[in-house]
Amino acid sequence: MDQLPNSRTEPDGSAVVRVLSYNVRSMRDDRAALARVIRACAPDVVCVQEAPRFFRWRKHAAWLARESGLVTVTGGATAAGPMILANLRAHVERTEDLLLPRTPGLHQRGFATAVLRFGAARLAVISCHLSVNPVERYTQAGLLLDRVATVGEPHTVVGGDFNDHPDGRAFTRIASELQDGWAVRPWGGEHTSRPGDPYQRLDAIFATKGVEFLGCGVPEKLSGVWAEDLVAATDHLPVLAAVRIPAG
Repeated sequence: MDQLPNSRTEPDGSAVVRVLSYNVRSMRDDRAALARVIRACAPDVVCVQEAPRFFRWRKHAAWLARESGLVTVTGGATAAGPMILANLRAHVERTEDLLLPRTPGLHQRGFATAVLRFGAARLAVISCHLSVNPVERYTQAGLLLDRVATVGEPHTVVGGDFNDHPDGRAFTRIASELQDGWAVRPWGGEHTSRPGDPYQRLDAIFATKGVEFLGCGVPEKLSGVWAEDLVAATDHLPVLAAVRIPAG
C-alpha cells in the first residue's frame, strides 16, 4: 500500500491536510482502541458521526479529543451526533451546527460545519450522518449539497456515514456534484461496514472540485493501526484522506 502523504504546507502556500471520517457509535465500545486508531491516523481534522450527545456528552467528547491529541471544534448534541475535531494546526474561523427537518418516528439528524485555516489555505468541513430511511436520506442528500453551497467556501470536504451504497440514490446524488475520494484516488481499503468482515461502503469523504485528493480509503494497513483495534473501537471502519488545498 502506498504511503499516504503527511500534513504539510507547500512552498506555494497550499496545504496538505489529512481528514478522517469515523462513526464512533456514541463511544459505547472500546474507547481506548478508538483513541489509538485516531492517533495512528494522524489527522488534522476528524469528522465524527454518532458522537456523544446525551448525558454529560461534552465530558465524553472532551475525553475523545484529549486522548486523540485533538480539540473539539463543534458539533455533538448540538448537531444531533455529527462532530468535528481538529489539531492545533487548524485555525478555527467560524462554526455552525444545523439541525435538519425531522420525520416523525425517525432520529433527528444534523450537520456540523466549520471553516478552518491552515496557513494561507482555507477549508470548510462538514460532518454528516444521513438517515436510514431512503426517502428522507435522498432529501438530506439535497440539503447537504445546499449546505456545501451556502457555506460560501470554494474548498470544502464532507465526511460522513451516508447509510447508502455508491450506487444508491442519495450517494449518487451527492457524487454528481462532489468528488468521491475513493473513486478519485483509492488508497487502503474500500469497505467500511462492518469491522472484521467488511462488505459494503457506507462511509465516505467527498470534496468540491478545487480540492485535490492524494489518497482516500480505510487505513487498514497504516502503521500503528491494528486490526484488533479496528474491530474493538466501533461498528464502522474509518475513512482517511489526504487532500491538497490551494492557498487563498
